[in-house]
Amino acid sequence: MLLQNKQIAIIGGGPVGLTMARLLQQKGVAVTVYERDKDAQTRIWGGTLDLHKGSGQDALQKAGLLQQYYDAAIPMGIIMTDEQGNILSTQKITPENRHDNPEINRNNLRALLLDSLASGSVVWDSKFTGLEQQGNQWLLHFENGPDATADMVIAANGGMSNARKYVTDSEVTDTGTFIIQGDVPEPAITCAAFYQLCNGSRLMTAHKGNLLVANPYNNGALTYGIIFKQPTAWANGNGLNFQNKDSIVAFLCNRFAEWHAYYQQLFRATSFFVGLPTRKIPLDKPWKNNRPLPITLIGDAAHLMPPFAGQGLNIGLVDAAILSDNLTNGNFVTMEAAIADYEQQMFRYANKAQLESSSNETEMHNPNFSFQQFFE
Repeated sequence: MLLQNKQIAIIGGGPVGLTMARLLQQKGVAVTVYERDKDAQTRIWGGTLDLHKGSGQDALQKAGLLQQYYDAAIPMGIIMTDEQGNILSTQKITPENRHDNPEINRNNLRALLLDSLASGSVVWDSKFTGLEQQGNQWLLHFENGPDATADMVIAANGGMSNARKYVTDSEVTDTGTFIIQGDVPEPAITCAAFYQLCNGSRLMTAHKGNLLVANPYNNGALTYGIIFKQPTAWANGNGLNFQNKDSIVAFLCNRFAEWHAYYQQLFRATSFFVGLPTRKIPLDKPWKNNRPLPITLIGDAAHLMPPFAGQGLNIGLVDAAILSDNLTNGNFVTMEAAIADYEQQMFRYANKAQLESSSNETEMHNPNFSFQQFFE
């Protein structure tokens, strides 16, 4: 086997990195995952995730974990409302569509994947800082721990990966959209009217270039995102102060002054906010072909894209499925050849997903945009 007696290092213990580790371990490969979080209980902040048939779910099927995903995830309908809380349309869960893309909490997905790995596969509290060639192996450096060696490095540590420079000169670029994410604990009590409006479904509202997407079921919290075109003045760091929660509440209440009081209640009940400019990594030029030892990128580290097609994680899981298969199917003579074939495929499907996301982003900035057009 190509990876016999080889040590593989995966940088990043998110869903893509952990799935990659699972797929390789199934084939008997020695894998270590290095994750910057302190431990497995560290809360991963953010909205729920949904895996799609034909991509993310296929990867979990190969990993033998699809049923566990179905057991842990929540099938959810969609309610689309106007800014006054009037219901415009709904999509209900049926026996036929309940497994199309159920929502799962990020920590629950991580726990599912961790439970599938051999004990000790993940080295926690390991913030990657760099690597160098040491003979026929990579020498990896970490801020909080000892160096490590590996025969191959797979970087799966997100859109701002500091391992990317070893593979490509492409740089992250802003796409012009800003997302404010909010977290509401005990929503049935703290924002009861809005919680009831959701009625157990994801809620989507669009009005004059301001979009809101909410999920009432995220491990006991309601999480939501506010999406709008980033003001030009914010590009120089003159945006919002997310250390001051009250100032964010005031900003949102002012921006959404025309909206029903349900939404004002939501903002005031929010325990904390995070601001995220949307970014992408262009796939418009070839990656470096003079890498001294086997190394590649998967997931957001390879093809960060805005979340407006729900493709980022799912495409990352496709990366893991293809790369792991290339490395273990016996069809390639060298790791470099297996990597090159994966990257050629990835450039095609990831670029297509980026274009879809960018097209949706452009549509969403139209003042007359409505979510219904996405589901027609």
